[in-house]
Amino acid sequence: MTDKPKTRILIVEDHPIFRMGMEELINQEEDLVICGQAEDVAGARAALKKLQPDMVILDLFLKDRNGLELLREINSNYKKLPVLVLSMHDESLHAQRCLKAGARGYIMKQEASVSVVKAIRHILSGNIHVSERVSSQILEVFGGSPPAQHKSPLDHLTDRELEIFELIGRGLYPGEIAERLNLSTKTVGTYRERIKSKLGFSRGGDLMRAAVLWVEKDSLDRSPKP
Repeated sequence: MTDKPKTRILIVEDHPIFRMGMEELINQEEDLVICGQAEDVAGARAALKKLQPDMVILDLFLKDRNGLELLREINSNYKKLPVLVLSMHDESLHAQRCLKAGARGYIMKQEASVSVVKAIRHILSGNIHVSERVSSQILEVFGGSPPAQHKSPLDHLTDRELEIFELIGRGLYPGEIAERLNLSTKTVGTYRERIKSKLGFSRGGDLMRAAVLWVEKDSLDRSPKP
């Protein structure tokens, strides 16, 4: 048994029960320890500066901001700090976006209890950790394979457009979206028009209905199964 320091991990997650569960699970490992927790971007920034963790576990969607923005910020300011993204959202839409933004891994929350420690160790060994499905998608891209026939229209949206599409589906008005994302209402309107064009909608009502349905389906898909 060596006196090697434990790997210190910061959890950024806005659900306290999930944070507690992750802390209990990870702290059982003799070489890993949760050194701190944060529930929003401001708390994460303060914790990163104060605690200087060896790794971050980051929820993709925080209550005050999209975790993707924080991920880019971490990658810019703490270039060697590995980040594992946990999300309840469709990995086929988000995993590659997170990897491009600097994440070293992506796992679904419903799989976290059985795979988070494995993912942590895989990343700390210098590897990228994703599911077999995402790994196959990435290999297809680098191998020059033709895109899948059933590719989602949402894949054509940029990260910001997808974020605004989701917020529309959650019932936020343009002014609320603008305030949340620190944009002007006019800019949000421009994004809405781009999204409409890319998804083939001519009316705002059609866009809103599609966004609401997508959010509801996504929530249903990630709800616990009996």
